[in-house]
Amino acid sequence: MIRVALVDDQQMVRAGFRMVIDSQPDLTVVGEAGDGEAAVRLLEATAADVVLMDVRMPGTDGIEATRRVTALPDPPRVVVLTTFDLDEYVVAAIGAGASGFLLKDAPPEEMLDAVRTVHAGDSVIAASSTRRLLQHVAPLLRGAGSAAAPASELTELTPREREVLVQMALGATNTEIAARLFVSEATVKTHVGRVLAKTGSRDRVQAVVLAYRTGLVSPADLLRDA
Repeated sequence: MIRVALVDDQQMVRAGFRMVIDSQPDLTVVGEAGDGEAAVRLLEATAADVVLMDVRMPGTDGIEATRRVTALPDPPRVVVLTTFDLDEYVVAAIGAGASGFLLKDAPPEEMLDAVRTVHAGDSVIAASSTRRLLQHVAPLLRGAGSAAAPASELTELTPREREVLVQMALGATNTEIAARLFVSEATVKTHVGRVLAKTGSRDRVQAVVLAYRTGLVSPADLLRDA
């Protein structure tokens, strides 16, 4: 059972999410919070696997809450809820440790898929709407986090692993990467695991941020691939 926590200052939004999530046999809502401070207290006391975190909330916002939640022992994965006009918040939240982002007006099926995908250790950047969002935030990713990553973080990668990281940064799924590189999906999964391990990335989102920070991929590459 995947345990989900809901953090949003709008009670109706939380109620809608809860209804959809609790309708699934493999998902359950274990708690709700209306602001970032309450979210941190909730997650200090309640075990959760995935948090759906709104960015804009009164008091402690979703960015600070994400930073504090991901610093907890055995932290949950955080999916940031956003809209197209809040790109800078998405970048800041990813820099704070979020594992992905989801449009607030995404259909229920996409939200459920996001929860399952992030829980499995993947990132939410491959669905069509979030890929479009990545096109918006890519130009800002160089400034995400505290400082540019040292080039040494990429030197351990083999040429093939670099190719896989580039495709990850372009928002490609494992299936799409396999087709583009003419290898099996199992091989792609192996390469992805090695990329994460060698770069010290917690998940695909962190690896994607690294690819843009270090200049391995540029926003122009993303637009060409669209």
